[in-house]
Amino acid sequence: MEENTKKNLPLIALGVVAVVLAGALYWVWSSNNKLVSQLNEEKADLTEQFESLRNDFDTLSRDYDSINAQLDSSKEEVNQLIERLKQTQARDRAQIRKYEKELGTLRSIMRNYIVQIDSLNTLNKKLTADAAAARREAEVSKAKSEQLAQQVDNLTGKVATGSVIKARGLVIQPYDSSDKINERSSRVKRMLVSLTLIENELANRGPVRVYIRVKDPEGVLLTNSSSRTFTCGGQTLQASASREVDYQGSEVDLSIYLNDIPAYVKGIYTCEAYTSQTKLGSAEVMLR
Repeated sequence: MEENTKKNLPLIALGVVAVVLAGALYWVWSSNNKLVSQLNEEKADLTEQFESLRNDFDTLSRDYDSINAQLDSSKEEVNQLIERLKQTQARDRAQIRKYEKELGTLRSIMRNYIVQIDSLNTLNKKLTADAAAARREAEVSKAKSEQLAQQVDNLTGKVATGSVIKARGLVIQPYDSSDKINERSSRVKRMLVSLTLIENELANRGPVRVYIRVKDPEGVLLTNSSSRTFTCGGQTLQASASREVDYQGSEVDLSIYLNDIPAYVKGIYTCEAYTSQTKLGSAEVMLR
């Protein structure tokens, strides 16, 4: 019995060794599986962080050309790192750690972009506010300028209106061959129109021509060889007679004769007086 036992000792020892080795192998296999599982989780988590960072790059403002190219370059770098990370074995811990460092660097770059964009936004808001203020000031200045221009136009209009020469005392009288007033149509040889240009300090000084238009009872304008045309208010008119006087802002009395009319008939004759600026007035006379 003892002899058999002695013979089996090597077998027993081998069995013990086998059991120990089997236990060791199981422990190593279990530990390795646990490590691989842990590394795969780290890889998956790192991949998720890279993808989250890529999404963050996508959400950054694209309103500024000065950093758009940089954003595109950084986003492309993230895409390449994600692809390389997916192809990297989880057991390659050194490479995984390298990607972790690059992730930290890219996050720092991301924060720098955020600071730049915030600064640009702040500057843009200030510039927008300054531009709005400048537009308001320009609008106020424009309104004041337009108001001033309107005032100038009004004053200019008032001055222009005030500078027009006016008249008073317009009368028309018939004269016979003895140079006496005579209202018998058969005796009338000429008409005399009298009026006074009134004082006006705003009026232009110098020669002024006064035109008269005399119409017979049928409304026919009386003219002779010395009649001329003139323009008033943009309208061209025919004058029966006219006379030029020197106007210096003071009152001027003047008379205009209408001669060389072949004959006069009974009825009411009308007379209108003009300058090139305006109508001075009208008057009537009845011939018997």
